[in-house]
Amino acid sequence: MEYAGELTEVAGVEAVRFDDRGLVPCVVVEEATGAVLMVAWMSRESLARTLAEGETWFWSRSREELWHKGATSGNTQRVRRLLVDCDGDTLLALVEAAGPACHTGHASCFFRELSLEGERD
Repeated sequence: MEYAGELTEVAGVEAVRFDDRGLVPCVVVEEATGAVLMVAWMSRESLARTLAEGETWFWSRSREELWHKGATSGNTQRVRRLLVDCDGDTLLALVEAAGPACHTGHASCFFRELSLEGERD
């Protein structure tokens, strides 16, 4: 999958800016199709585990704990590339997904469409 403005320099973890809670959002995209699968939060520890193990790890804000995507469902995400945006405050994980990303069983967490009001050009 090609992205405009292809990565021109290798960025290290020091390029990531965590918020005041120690978290950074991570957009997860299926590398083969470009489909947005989910958005989750990473802490320093979950980012380190993701980089070390090659599968996605996140921080659950509701449970206040680390979670390995697919640990219970088997729907793991193998990280093919991990990018940081120009501001350093958002990550993009290009993954090879072993199954649905959403806990509802949908391939993507983005399966509900909001209706637009009025006419659009």
